[in-house]
Amino acid sequence: MKTEFVLRALASERRLQILDWLKHPRKHFRPQVDGDLVEDGVCGVLIAEKLGVSQPTASEHLKILREAGLLRAKRIKQWTFYKRDEAQIKNAKQSIVRRV
Repeated sequence: MKTEFVLRALASERRLQILDWLKHPRKHFRPQVDGDLVEDGVCGVLIAEKLGVSQPTASEHLKILREAGLLRAKRIKQWTFYKRDEAQIKNAKQSIVRRV
């Protein structure tokens, strides 16, 4: 994990909001047809809906979070589901603190 990617990912209020929502997905997202909100993650369509943005815009935010290692993506049928990577988030926090 590169600290620069993490800092870039965290530089957006929308991306911070996504990470916050994904801490407790059942609290923030409606049930989905495929995949469990906690076990499989939240469908990108639901994330775009909650953000109030188009799917391509949400996909770009999710891509940046994935590239930073903060989210994991899982395909089920034609959908992509996202969940926090808690181990990587912990590593990112430690890496940032060491640099400061």
